[in-house]
Amino acid sequence: MEEPVHKAARLIVPFFSFTLALAVFSNLARAQTQTVLHEFMQTDGEYPYAGVTLDQQGRIYGATSGGGIYGDGVIYRLIQHGQGWVLSPIYSFGSQNHDGSQPLARVVFGPDGLLYGTTSAGGTYGYGTVFSLQPPATTCKTTFCPWHETVLHSFTSTGDGIQPEFGDLAIDRSGNIYGTTLYGGRTNQGVVFKLSRSGSGWMESVLWSFTCQDDGGCKPYSGLIFDSAGNLYGTTNSGGSAGFGTVYELSPTQSGWTETTLYTFTGENGNGAGGLIMDGRGNLYGLTGGAALVRGPLAAYQLTPGNGNWSFSLLNNFGSDLVSTGAAPTFDSQGNLYGPLPNGGSGSSDFGEIFKLTPSGGQWIYSSFYQFDNCTVNGCVPKGTVLFNARGNMYGTAVQGGLNDGGPGVIWQITP
Repeated sequence: MEEPVHKAARLIVPFFSFTLALAVFSNLARAQTQTVLHEFMQTDGEYPYAGVTLDQQGRIYGATSGGGIYGDGVIYRLIQHGQGWVLSPIYSFGSQNHDGSQPLARVVFGPDGLLYGTTSAGGTYGYGTVFSLQPPATTCKTTFCPWHETVLHSFTSTGDGIQPEFGDLAIDRSGNIYGTTLYGGRTNQGVVFKLSRSGSGWMESVLWSFTCQDDGGCKPYSGLIFDSAGNLYGTTNSGGSAGFGTVYELSPTQSGWTETTLYTFTGENGNGAGGLIMDGRGNLYGLTGGAALVRGPLAAYQLTPGNGNWSFSLLNNFGSDLVSTGAAPTFDSQGNLYGPLPNGGSGSSDFGEIFKLTPSGGQWIYSSFYQFDNCTVNGCVPKGTVLFNARGNMYGTAVQGGLNDGGPGVIWQITP
């Protein structure tokens, strides 16, 4: 394995897909109160696999993989109104020819203030899209004014990628967009792509095409993050020497991008299905798990750079029957780590929980931050990345529940 030179003091770039997720939090030790902010219906969305995004005014944005006017999914905005919240489907997929469908990843804000995201299907060729959403040019007098969607790229399957999955996009300060697809590329094992402005449009380029050969991974479920040097980090769900995926780094050079495998999963601690986050010292943290392709235990881990190598530490193994879909962990200001366990929890119901890991004496102590105990009342099966606002409230989605046990999901808030 090629060994890069790293500095332990590396800082994370404040790029836009993670900035709001690392807001200031406070005093999370008290009992938690969960509130359902919205219960989805078919007309306004179904099955919110993706987590949510907050703007600086505290408004909530997200995606559902189905529902809406045409049944192809929606992008929504949730605004607090008095003591309640009002949801607006700001875009329903299927509204134009060659539109995308089935968005699975979060939408993120770019430096231009637009929302960006991906769809796992649809587009000109049926292999998914990258899109942007722009608010109406004039002041909207109601909460239901649609935004304008632009399809920035339709994946063609001819080497440029197929089917973006659960991974968030990463956007640099210049507005270039980076992401992953599960399939496509030279050997149909997935790619890392970049979209750059070109005239009045966008040009797509493949930074890396996965092959599943040697110790390199393939089939990336999750997205990408940057460090301050402009290197990209991500995970693959399959491949590597043991077949359970990898953690990788892509480094820019004058002749292109160089891939380095930082860690290869063996299956004992899950696989590389989950996303990553980086702390201020340059350590990587992630969630493993079974996604759809390789089922295995869900665990939280840390990768620490030093002397040109990365050392792996298992923070907690949550169990062999848990499943993840690309979610990344989230920090609070005290350095505690949080994330979703989609079918975790006590008892036979296993409606899901949000875990908390607290560093103490060189170890990480597990506790259940919140358990979903009633699918009808609270929702169930949380799968997306969770985040906090500046007041310490946590926000996220549940794929099922609400209305009745078979409901199409909810948006929730947990208040300390």
